[in-house]
Amino acid sequence: MTNPLQRRPKQDGRHTPNLWPVWVVAPGALFLVGAAAFGLYHGAELLLSSENTGKKPVGVQDVIKTTVTVLTLIGAVLAALYAYRKQLLDEGTSHRADATQLTERYAKAAEQLGHEQAAVRLAGVYAMARLADDWPEQRQVCVDVLCAYLRMPYETDPADAEYRHGEREVRLTIIRTIRNHLQDPTTGTTWCGLDLDFTGATFDGGSFSGATFSGSEVSFSGATFSGDQVSFGGATFSGSVVDFSGATFSGRRLSFSGATFSGGHVSFHAATFSGGRVDFSGAEFSGGWVDFSGAEFSGGQILFFSAKFSDGYIHFTASIFSGAYIHFTASMFSGSQVDFGGTTFSGGHVSFSSSTYTSGTVSFEDSHVEASATIRWGPFPAIPVSQS
Repeated sequence: MTNPLQRRPKQDGRHTPNLWPVWVVAPGALFLVGAAAFGLYHGAELLLSSENTGKKPVGVQDVIKTTVTVLTLIGAVLAALYAYRKQLLDEGTSHRADATQLTERYAKAAEQLGHEQAAVRLAGVYAMARLADDWPEQRQVCVDVLCAYLRMPYETDPADAEYRHGEREVRLTIIRTIRNHLQDPTTGTTWCGLDLDFTGATFDGGSFSGATFSGSEVSFSGATFSGDQVSFGGATFSGSVVDFSGATFSGRRLSFSGATFSGGHVSFHAATFSGGRVDFSGAEFSGGWVDFSGAEFSGGQILFFSAKFSDGYIHFTASIFSGAYIHFTASMFSGSQVDFGGTTFSGGHVSFSSSTYTSGTVSFEDSHVEASATIRWGPFPAIPVSQS
C-alpha cells in the first residue's frame, strides 16, 4: 500500500523538486501558523508587561498590534521564500527545455555527419561546432564526434572504389573548424584544454597553424600525414601531452616552423619521417619534454634551421638517421639536455654547422656513425661516437 505521507517520487530531468502532497502540507502549515500566532501573542504580552513594570497595564490592542506586526514580517519572509522557490521551478523548466532542444540538435547534427551527400555532411560539421559553442557542459562530447569523424577510414585515391567525392573538403573543414577554436584560449567558446583524439587519422592536408594546445591530451598517435601540406606553423604546445608516437610523415611538406614546445610532453616516439620535407625551422623547445626516441628519419628533409633548444629535455635516443637530410644548422643549444644516445647515422646527411652551444648537455653516447653517413658535428665539446 502506498504511504500517504510519503513524498512524491522524483521526476526525471534536472532541477525537479521533491515535494510533499499539498493536502498534507496545507493543514500542517495552518496548524503551525496558528501555533505561532498563539505563542507570539502570549510572548508579546509577557514582553510588554515586563517592560512596563510599575506603569500602566499593557492593553490588549497593543499586544495584538505587536503580534500582527511580527506575523506580517514572518509572512513577508515566507512570501519571499515562495517567490524564490517558484523561480527555481521556472528555471528548472527552462533548463529541461534547453536540454531537450540541445539534445535534439545533437542528434540532428550527428545524423547529418553520417549522410551520403558531402554537402549535408558539411552542414553537420558546422551544426556540431555551433552546438559545442552553445553547450559548454557537453562541449567535449561534440568535439569528440568531430575528431572521431577524422579517425574513420579515409581513401585518398580517386580511382579506388571506396573513394567518396567531397570527403576531403569535409575533413579539411573539420580541421579548419578545430584550428579556429584553438586560436585564443581566453574566449568563452575556446576548445583549448579539451582532449583531442586523432589516433590513426589520415591527414592529406589542412592547417593547425597558430593553434594553442594547452592543458589537455592531444593524440596524433599512429596518424598518417600525407599528400600536399599539413601545417602546425606558429602553434603553441604548452602544459599539455601531445602524442605523435608511431605517426608516419610522408607528405610533400609538414611544417612546425615557428612552433613553440614548452612546459609539456610532446612525443614523436617511433615516428617515421620518410620523403617530403618536415620543417621545424625557428621552433623553440624549452622547459618541457620532447621525445624523438626510436624515430626513423629516412628520405626527404628534416629541418631544424635556427631552432632553439633551452631548459628542457629533447631525446633522439635509439633513433635512426638514414637516407635523409637532417639540418640543425644555426640552431641554439642552451641549458637543455639533448640526447642522441644510441642513435644510428647510416647514409644521408646530418649537419650541426653554425649551431651554437652555450650550456646544458648534448650527448652522443653509444651512437654509431657508418661510413656512408655525412655528419658535420658543429660546436659540441665531445663527440663520443663509434664509427665504421
